[in-house]
Amino acid sequence: MTIEALNVLSPASLISTFGVVGVWVIIFVELAVIVGFFLPGDSLLFIAGVAASGAANTLVGTHLNFAALLIGTPIVAIVGSQVGHFTGAKLGRRLFDKPDSRFFKRKYAVRAEFYFNKYGAAKAVVVSRFIVGVRTFVNPLAGMLEMSSRTFFLWSTLGNVFWVELMLVLGYELGDKVKGNIDSVILPIALVVAVITLIPLALEMLKERKAAKRGEETELQVFERQQEAEYHARVGAQDVAVAGVSPAGARHRK
Repeated sequence: MTIEALNVLSPASLISTFGVVGVWVIIFVELAVIVGFFLPGDSLLFIAGVAASGAANTLVGTHLNFAALLIGTPIVAIVGSQVGHFTGAKLGRRLFDKPDSRFFKRKYAVRAEFYFNKYGAAKAVVVSRFIVGVRTFVNPLAGMLEMSSRTFFLWSTLGNVFWVELMLVLGYELGDKVKGNIDSVILPIALVVAVITLIPLALEMLKERKAAKRGEETELQVFERQQEAEYHARVGAQDVAVAGVSPAGARHRK
């Protein structure tokens, strides 16, 4: 496969083009930079495990070194998470106070803060590894909320090692048991990854449906509404300040 034909959202394409280094780079970016929330971390790790199995050449078209994946990928994930934490500590909330775009979705930042507040810093850092999108934002969020780098390192290491190794081993084991080509196993791969990573979101959706039937809001919905109101208030105050008018003065003029 040529680089021109590369699809950054296709794990098989990334792996066949860049190998182990490609896996490391994508995992680092997904955890270090908030624009990396859209990258296919879960499926990439899973198919990387398949690419290290005995059926690698048949299923993926290339073979990866399993030891390099098992040792190097958790290290890269830990380093990327620490970079994200450092960025959040330095830039604070202004890192998240921006409108939605192709490479930024505020809802993931809000959800990351919700889980951080609800479950506590340690549990949120660990559990977020398995929640699509949220794991990217929880790292800078932890820095913004002044979780110490030492404490963050401890729980981030635990979560990253568990997440990375689980996905790699699942892919490796499946690859050794499946015959055929990658198209014939894409459905079971997708199902396994979805079950693991989307359980938290599915539970939240179930809560929302039950609350809607009772005419109520879930904790997450209330938090999202409050955060959206606070965001618009901050942005409004910043716009007024840029114009050279105090918020109080702006209200008086109205």
